[in-house]
Amino acid sequence: MIGEMPSEVRSRTMRAVRSQNTTPELKVRRILHGAGYRFRLHRKDLPGSPDLTFPARKAVVFVHGCFWHCHDCKRGARVPKSNSDYWVAKIARNVARDARDFEALNFLGWRAAAVWECELKEPQALLARVSNFLEGVADA
Repeated sequence: MIGEMPSEVRSRTMRAVRSQNTTPELKVRRILHGAGYRFRLHRKDLPGSPDLTFPARKAVVFVHGCFWHCHDCKRGARVPKSNSDYWVAKIARNVARDARDFEALNFLGWRAAAVWECELKEPQALLARVSNFLEGVADA
């Protein structure tokens, strides 16, 4: 557990957490590319630097880790035992930033969706949901 590690080990572990090209993101990319979707990666000129951008569809997809973005699943609801005040505030800032990014993208005329790490357990359902979103089907 991270809370039981010496601080230098914990620091090294946390530095290894990437924000781009994460395992969940690579899996989502593989699923969507296999279905024939083509996209651009990490557009820095759009709010939030979306993980996947579909310019012709004016749509973006963010791949969110359940813990880091406070998903309502078991992993996202977990609160660390050590330094919990820091982590609760940190994750709240992430959620607020996500909301600002989605609002800014909407204002610019882009549609945005989030794919959650836990959704990767059911790739077919994930593909169906994202396909509906990209094709403009309501309730995607």
